[in-house]
Amino acid sequence: MKDLYNHLTLVQAVAPVNVLDATVPSAVEVDLANFNSAVIEVSCGAKGAGDTGTITLTLTHADDDGTGVAGSYANVATADMLGVTPSSGVILTLASGAVSAAAYKFGYVGGKRFIKLTLAEAGSNATGTIMSLSVIKGHGLDVPAIS
Repeated sequence: MKDLYNHLTLVQAVAPVNVLDATVPSAVEVDLANFNSAVIEVSCGAKGAGDTGTITLTLTHADDDGTGVAGSYANVATADMLGVTPSSGVILTLASGAVSAAAYKFGYVGGKRFIKLTLAEAGSNATGTIMSLSVIKGHGLDVPAIS
């Protein structure tokens, strides 16, 4: 059996949270230093039929300015993603009305050091939607992988 465990690092970007109207977590920045690939994993519970709000997940990325601090963020381009065609950086939209529980994965293949995930909710979600976001960093420069 091949060892995958020592070649990946998992970053919990957003712990499971009920995205309900104004309770959306703020943007989360992930540093990809020492890794050459990343997968964004989104888990979401069912969205009720009475929920008229829309939830969007946006991905932006930035270069390092040499001090370990992210520079200006820009929307991720189509060429930098696998499994989705972003529009203005939006990589996932949970539309108004009922949406079944699901897990999604998106590959980031861009060359930037920092990525930022932003959840936004517009409209009214009567019951809310449970969501969590993780970033799996792979192809590390060191093995075993470190954070």
